Amino acid sequence: MPIYEYECSQCGRTFEVLQKIHDAPLQICVLCSGGPIKKRISASAFVLKGTGFYVNDYPSEGRRQGSDSDKSDTSPEKSNITAAEKSEGAR
Repeated sequence: MPIYEYECSQCGRTFEVLQKIHDAPLQICVLCSGGPIKKRISASAFVLKGTGFYVNDYPSEGRRQGSDSDKSDTSPEKSNITAAEKSEGAR
């Protein structure tokens, strides 16, 4: 269940409430029993855990270096044959 943050207009304090998504928003402050209160928008924090995620969103040095070698240029060398040399060879 998400945690919602509210701010009371009467006492000016903020508080958090654990509510279901489909629950109606609160109308009365739980701290001073006054109101009106309004729902605040705040940043949420979440942690990605498991083998598919990096701790800091970056690979370790060993994995980073390994991926760089995979991207090395494996294309064949270009020959320096000009158009004139190609046409002479075709004769």
